[in-house]
Amino acid sequence: MTPAGSGSSGRWSAYPSGFDRGNRFGQGTTTIVISGWYLSLLKLFPVLLLFVYWTYTSYWVAEDSHSLKLRPEFWNSIQLVGGIAAFLAVLLIPLYLIGLIVMLGVYGTVAGLYVYERNQHVPESGKVLTPRHIKGWAIRMLAKVGIHIGGGSVVESTLGPPIQFIGKTRTGQRDEARTRQVENSKGYMAARELVYDSILRRATDIHLEPKDEETGARIRIDGVMYPTEPFDKPIGDAIVNIFKVLSAMDITERRRPQDGSFGAIVEGREVDFRVASQGTRFGEKLSIRILDQANAVSSLEQLGMRKQMQESIRAVAHQPHGMFLCCGPTGAGKSTTLYACLNSLDADQSNIITIEDPIEYKMSGVTQIEINTKANQTFAGSLRSVLRQDPDVVMIGEIRDEETAKIACQAASTGHMVFSTVHANDTITALYRLLDLNVEPFMLSSSVSAILGQRLARRLCPHCKEGYRPKPELLKQAGLPPEKVKQFFRPPKKREEVCTHCGGLGFRGRIGCFELLVVNDRMRDLVRDKAPMSTLRAEARKNGMLYMKEEGLRLVVRGVTSVDELMRVVK
Repeated sequence: MTPAGSGSSGRWSAYPSGFDRGNRFGQGTTTIVISGWYLSLLKLFPVLLLFVYWTYTSYWVAEDSHSLKLRPEFWNSIQLVGGIAAFLAVLLIPLYLIGLIVMLGVYGTVAGLYVYERNQHVPESGKVLTPRHIKGWAIRMLAKVGIHIGGGSVVESTLGPPIQFIGKTRTGQRDEARTRQVENSKGYMAARELVYDSILRRATDIHLEPKDEETGARIRIDGVMYPTEPFDKPIGDAIVNIFKVLSAMDITERRRPQDGSFGAIVEGREVDFRVASQGTRFGEKLSIRILDQANAVSSLEQLGMRKQMQESIRAVAHQPHGMFLCCGPTGAGKSTTLYACLNSLDADQSNIITIEDPIEYKMSGVTQIEINTKANQTFAGSLRSVLRQDPDVVMIGEIRDEETAKIACQAASTGHMVFSTVHANDTITALYRLLDLNVEPFMLSSSVSAILGQRLARRLCPHCKEGYRPKPELLKQAGLPPEKVKQFFRPPKKREEVCTHCGGLGFRGRIGCFELLVVNDRMRDLVRDKAPMSTLRAEARKNGMLYMKEEGLRLVVRGVTSVDELMRVVK
């Protein structure tokens, strides 16, 4: 018999609802039939949705791992392999629902593993898929459709990085009006992201540098400048204006140098910023100094110097009178050392007053004064006034002129302990620097107790540094016995994967190279007689003073820093 539906009676009865090889939608007269398509559109749709999810996740993992220096090649490969495996699973497993569950499970597992690793290397506020992050995402999505939960402040805190700017007046007081003024400005989100990213990367300075067609951005990490993503010219100019408004600077003045300050609340703590502008050929350059109290050194032990040197400095700092000077170039950590010395004193039993430009870190129990040259408040004038406040200890931010140098030496000779800094290359040069400022030799010899010269060298990352055998000629040149030095260390030359602890820089943090000159009676006589520099240097060496390079070689031998880094900072 012929089959049913051929026009003749057949052996089989007709299929009740009709039969088509394809997709059938609806019932009865509203049925839509797509014949000849052997893939089920209803079942294909979830697979395509998962494919879109995988594409978005792969893009996010690539961008996020690259920005965090978190093994981007490895995680990109895992994403690709996971995607291929998931597609094979949904195609090869006979049961559609089981294949779909396996596909979703593979995608979720791969993404979850990456999220777990990246959350171990970011602060609490930067973690994703946490209850806080999910809540913030939900609030943002609802806010986009006009549903605001918890008020505007809650919505605002969930938008962008977790940082809130604080505008300040010229006197350093909070100015909420300036904070509100910039919130709706163009480039506000980019400014927040720039500052937040710089803090996460342990930067100490942000530089916005105008160019012909863009605004370059660089940050200083451990004393070395690194470029970041530049901004378009309009966005760059808007960011500069935002920081100027927050710092109570005149945004209409683009040629005359200006300075100011603002603050920010990051992860529950307040961070201060010092801003300075300067007109250039292509526009206005802005430098922002980050003063993060969380990175402050609070004790002499944290400076990384030898135990014997620590005890010598502690003994000098606890003298009833005298002068302790720190010398070195800008950014050598002189003020940090003085803060550590002040922290070793008992602020409850001593009247400690500081005169700074500007106040970098706040100290409890210490009277801190910030000079203001525009109001004719200088180091010398402030020091005269402070000496009438019955101080036991006075810290002067910097001795930069003759009047300040003479008053400081007089104060050290009349029963006060004076801490200060001076720009000089080494300790012996610092003595002659004060003589150049017309301080009388007899006054200088009786006032100075000790001088500390210092530089800051970058610490090698302990997780990725590599050892190597130094050349014997180099060891002999450095005065080290070749038979006793087995290896030096350096940053890795070939990186198979980026170190997550240092971000691929090879260094993390800095340590000081010091040179301590303790002035004894013999040296006081030499200073009083205006002895040559070579004679003073020979006397200091006789008393056991080590040069900064010799102290730095100790760090190289211990594997704390590298030879190249030492030669970079100590000439």
